[in-house]
Amino acid sequence: MINNERLAETVRGLVELVARLRGPGGCPWDAKQTDATIKIYLIEEAYEVLDAIENGSPDELCSELGDLFFQVLFLCQLSAERGDFDFVRVVEKITEKMVRRHPHVFGKANVANAEEVADNWNRIKREENGQSESFSSQLMSVPGNLPALLRSHRLSERASKAGFDWKSAGAVWEKVEEEFHELGAAVSAGDSNGVSEELGDLLFSLVNLARFWNTNAEELLRMANRKFLRRFKRLEKVLNAKGIGMKEATAEQMDLVWEEGKARGE
Repeated sequence: MINNERLAETVRGLVELVARLRGPGGCPWDAKQTDATIKIYLIEEAYEVLDAIENGSPDELCSELGDLFFQVLFLCQLSAERGDFDFVRVVEKITEKMVRRHPHVFGKANVANAEEVADNWNRIKREENGQSESFSSQLMSVPGNLPALLRSHRLSERASKAGFDWKSAGAVWEKVEEEFHELGAAVSAGDSNGVSEELGDLLFSLVNLARFWNTNAEELLRMANRKFLRRFKRLEKVLNAKGIGMKEATAEQMDLVWEEGKARGE
């Protein structure tokens, strides 16, 4: 259970620290920052939080969440200096929003399952934003700055709610095969523009195949990246143990070590 006095003291202390960094006699680097310069750090810290979650380290997660929270407070300080809003208003608004979007908890609404909760959430969100009930407007509201694979997942997910979807995972697989053959034709023709377009179509189809198998292509590619890094690290370690540097190793030597690692499930 969080101690309320400790909560208030620690949050106030960090808010005051950020203000001091930005104020007279503070840090010259922090004083120069703007929303535009800080946004990239916000994204980086968010991804470091994801890494910490995937690494399963509570200490690392605690540290990275702190770094992310600092970026949020920094942006609040910039806005407060302009007279737009402050951290208190941010907390007030998100509290009001969560209460409003959970009428089954804080109101009298009844829901039968998690799907009805999600439907209510989306309806209330549209009402808040003054969006029309059209499915096109719902697709347009998917943030453009999302990672491309995740955005494709969200777009196709919302299109599915309009009935625009494949009937089965098998039908999606047929679409994947179709796009693969079209990519092959573009490659054979030496059509660089066609290759680019067909690669995009194939990726979009693969995103939907993942969705039909109740997973997310963004997460799958993150997992594949981690696996590649793990195997590459092993490859270099094994070659070095044999007195072979990466740049001196032949393709055959690298392939042999790589396949040995795969066979062991590493």
